[in-house]
Amino acid sequence: MSTFSIFLVLIVIVAFLLIVVIMVQNPKGGGLSSSFGGGGSQQVGGVKQTSDFLDKSTWALATLLLVLILLSNVTVISNRSNQDSKLLDENATPVENTESNIPPMPESGE
Repeated sequence: MSTFSIFLVLIVIVAFLLIVVIMVQNPKGGGLSSSFGGGGSQQVGGVKQTSDFLDKSTWALATLLLVLILLSNVTVISNRSNQDSKLLDENATPVENTESNIPPMPESGE
C-alpha cells in the first residue's frame, strides 16, 4: 500500500468524522448540546462543556484534514519521477511533415 493510499484513507475517515460532528451541532443552540443541559441552564458537564467540546473538535478535525491534504500533496510530488517531455529530448528522431504523406482532398463541386 503506497503512502498516498494511506493518506487517502485517513482523509476520508477525518472528513466523515468532521461531517458527523458538524451535523450534531445546531446553529440555533439546539442539537446535542441542548439535550444534555436543558436549554438555558449552564451546568458543569452540561450545555457549555458539550458545545465547547463540539466546537473544539470541529476545529481540530478541520485542521487535521488540512494537514493531511497538504502532506498527501507532498507525497505525490516526491513519488513522481523526473520525466522530461519527449519534445525536449535531443535524441528523439524528428517527424518530418511532408506534403506527400497527406492524401488529396476530394473536391465538393461534383
